[in-house]
Amino acid sequence: MLEIKDLYVNAGEKEILKGINLKINKGEIHVIMGPNGSGKTTTANAILNNPEYQKKQGSIVFDGTDITDLKTDEIARNGVFMSFQLPEEIPGVTVANFLKYAKNKITGKPVKVFQFKDELKKYAKELKIKEETLERSLNVGFSGGEKKKNEILQMLVLNPKLAILDETDSGLDVDAIKTVSKGIEMFKNEENAVLIITHNTKILHSLKVDYVHILVDGKIVKTGTQELASEIEENGYEKYRKG
Repeated sequence: MLEIKDLYVNAGEKEILKGINLKINKGEIHVIMGPNGSGKTTTANAILNNPEYQKKQGSIVFDGTDITDLKTDEIARNGVFMSFQLPEEIPGVTVANFLKYAKNKITGKPVKVFQFKDELKKYAKELKIKEETLERSLNVGFSGGEKKKNEILQMLVLNPKLAILDETDSGLDVDAIKTVSKGIEMFKNEENAVLIITHNTKILHSLKVDYVHILVDGKIVKTGTQELASEIEENGYEKYRKG
């Protein structure tokens, strides 16, 4: 579904990614872990072609299409979703209206209002999001946990082919992490894929993943199964910093 080949990315004059290679198949959950500043969020932004980051070398192919130089909105319409570490607040636009507009733009078809409302309420209930929250301005006055659960709600409603979750577990308590993990399990099927970006292992306690990649200083230095995350939890990243 996603193949990144020999990707080098700069932020301004600083080289952040130094030859990333990554392959994600349908039906898989992958995790990129690493210490702060290692390039995890840059990887996510590079996939969506955030203009603040400049690709210097390499390619990104998604579902058979080279998306290396596509615009961000085109990549989203191709089926890539990203939840943000610090979600934007949009005063005056309710959660429900934002999602209805986004779904219309992604599918290119008019949203069936009653069906959409039923779907939205169902997912909100599963994620323990109060129904009145759907009529509040997007993320305005939301707690950190509410913002993160709202990102998972967006993922479920928009139903992308690939969901990239950037630090979704950051700052969440145990119960909120379990709810987020439940949302990921609800989303996951044999036709889509998930890429989780994190610097710790909290979310992995409630979720089974296929591959864990350790990213240090702009390079993937180790790939393994879920046991690799347990090793990091016990011993940290120092071993991999030394190469």
